[in-house]
Amino acid sequence: MGTPVNIAIALMAAVLVGVGLVLQQNAAEQAPKAYFLRLALIAELLRQRRWLAGIAIMLVGQGLSAWTIGHVDLSLAEPLLATDLIFALIVAVPLTGERLRKSELLGAILLSGGVAALSVSRSVSSQGVHFGSAQYWWAAAVIGGIALWLVRAGWRRTGQLRAALTGTASGLIFGIADALTRRTVEIISSHSFSAALTSWPPYCLVAASLIGLWLMESSFNSAPLHASLPAITAAEPVAGILLGVVVFGDVVHISPGILALQAAGIVALVAGVILVARAPALSSLRLKRPILTRQAIPDLTAITDLTSPPPRPEEV
Repeated sequence: MGTPVNIAIALMAAVLVGVGLVLQQNAAEQAPKAYFLRLALIAELLRQRRWLAGIAIMLVGQGLSAWTIGHVDLSLAEPLLATDLIFALIVAVPLTGERLRKSELLGAILLSGGVAALSVSRSVSSQGVHFGSAQYWWAAAVIGGIALWLVRAGWRRTGQLRAALTGTASGLIFGIADALTRRTVEIISSHSFSAALTSWPPYCLVAASLIGLWLMESSFNSAPLHASLPAITAAEPVAGILLGVVVFGDVVHISPGILALQAAGIVALVAGVILVARAPALSSLRLKRPILTRQAIPDLTAITDLTSPPPRPEEV
């Protein structure tokens, strides 16, 4: 179901996740590029206060996202949570001093329209309790295989293409984590917290979340935010909605009008993601470093005079 309270919680989650992503990327891009897909990257970021603040804010947002996913169909929750890109743009503007262009505003409108269209045409889970068992998770394995292929392809590239490929892989893994979150919440709701501790979904959820985070930080490290965040934002809901249908039996009501509305919503969602994510505020989002101008470089001749030996008497 999608009550106003649930929708408000989903949007608050998107706000916090968007802020957290901006702060994380702001720190991750400063790490050495040689740390790509290495644990040394995480070790380096653990010493950065801005990154730690971004992680803390994002975790709060993810907590609200988990609640949303557990109480709202994935086909509705995923598009709502995808609006974190808009909020990331809003936060990036004051950090970079860049102004919003008409294309970003159009992208925000398209993204919101896509969310509304998918929300109206959302599916409802009405299958038996056998859905969600391990035998229906083959789709997650397929998505994981695609993510692995994208990571291998990104390893052989550099710059923005590496960031886009790795970001897409990260989004797919996060989509798997969303489905695992939904299953974990279902176990806790229908049984108990102790029952969740004796089942496999929570542990797979932790593993998928850590892998997705690692891939995301590696994509942040490779290029500015506009190269990776669109891929993450688009891939996560696609994987989540697919698993909602295959694993949990979400029913898609098929009719010409609904299919047209869903198609329009997906097109608007993707177009909005691309337009918003290509904003200058995201492409120039990086820590401001002091620029060494000619005037800022110290006079080396003075240093040479101080370090050179005194002149000989005959040279005076």
